[in-house]
Amino acid sequence: MTWYPPLTTERFLLTASDRHKMKLLNTTTNMCRKTVLGPTYESPVQKMVVLPATKDSYYLAFITKDKVGLQILPLDGNPYRSQAVLCHRDISQLACSFDGRFLFTSGGADCTVLSWQAAATLGGSNLDPFFALLEGGRGGPECREMEEFFYYCQLRHQGIDSMATRQVSSCIPLSEVPFLMRALGFFPTEQELEDMQNEVKFSKYAETGQYVTDVDLAEVLQLYVNHRPVSGVSGEELAESFRVLGLWDGSGPPAIPRHQLLELLQARGEHMREDEVAECFAVLSGEHMREEEEEEDEEELVARNEEFSVDRVVPEWMSAETFAGHILGFPSCTQMSEGSSPSG
Repeated sequence: MTWYPPLTTERFLLTASDRHKMKLLNTTTNMCRKTVLGPTYESPVQKMVVLPATKDSYYLAFITKDKVGLQILPLDGNPYRSQAVLCHRDISQLACSFDGRFLFTSGGADCTVLSWQAAATLGGSNLDPFFALLEGGRGGPECREMEEFFYYCQLRHQGIDSMATRQVSSCIPLSEVPFLMRALGFFPTEQELEDMQNEVKFSKYAETGQYVTDVDLAEVLQLYVNHRPVSGVSGEELAESFRVLGLWDGSGPPAIPRHQLLELLQARGEHMREDEVAECFAVLSGEHMREEEEEEDEEELVARNEEFSVDRVVPEWMSAETFAGHILGFPSCTQMSEGSSPSG
């Protein structure tokens, strides 16, 4: 954590997470005002220092486990605005000279101190760096899909069944952003959605006193790249969660009892009601599709819905393999570990 330089009328604290994300926190309201993609060099940022201004330009020096680098400010998630080089096997400390021209790093086991001249010629034109982070780049399948969903959100906001003349514009309402993100395969939490919408809503409030209520495609692209996870949940992480939370009988894999799993889902993190948990499990397991395919009259269907409960879709004991394969529809934990991890 460090103070963000006075690049705007607001005062911010800058934090970096182990998920390669950087956040700007308003010191007056404690609101998360911006989330951006940070430097992605294998290990996350461990320490950062804002260098003294040079010719009205600010740089952020940072270290990871074995690299030292520079990031051009202000932060916007552009991956071309950061650069890092290998220095120590295991960096223990970072400092800068009084004028910001030199950086000093100290190693752990190597017992050395290195001096680095702080200079960088970084950057990237327009949105090209952000398009480069999409599958296939500009014009690739992910980019085309984003454009299609963007204009579909306009139709959705105006009413799918409406027969009125459609009004096509270059913006969509801010309220449509959560649906667009989920359509792209990114499923943020309610808190993450609130941070995302506040980032846009208050982006010009300090200067104009007005809220921003619409976003264009360029802003959607930057929100998506900056907020989505850098990597998905790996098989090792999922299996480790069940090893920590579950019970092991000495024979099969660790598993979590149904009542304990439901308690964790409803009481920890973002709270969910029992009916919300049941609905999520029904959709994920495909139970709702099987019910729709069954031929039943209306009275029988109502009776079945009244009897619907979590017990019907959640097994008595839930293992990592069952959760990944039966509920989430992912490959087994072993296959997830060997191949690429699904993101979400």
